[in-house]
Amino acid sequence: MILAKVIGTVWATKKDEKLTGMKLQIVRPVELDYAEKEGFFVAVDVVGAGVGEIVLVCQGSSARQTEPTENRAVDATIMAIVDKLDVVE
Repeated sequence: MILAKVIGTVWATKKDEKLTGMKLQIVRPVELDYAEKEGFFVAVDVVGAGVGEIVLVCQGSSARQTEPTENRAVDATIMAIVDKLDVVE
């Protein structure tokens, strides 16, 4: 899983019909201290995350293991909204 921050939303009125009704969010990976890393990608949001929230994202075949994403052309899914991190070093 990838720790990331939701930085925007994708609006696509024309898309594959299997993606109809799915919320597409732009996410940027972050470090454990929430410092943003380079790059971004688009993930299907199945938990109702909003811009600015820290989330957990899974990619690849794991992204299609939720009920809403099963058998769909999805490569990244927001699986959880992070409330808090406890890091012990």
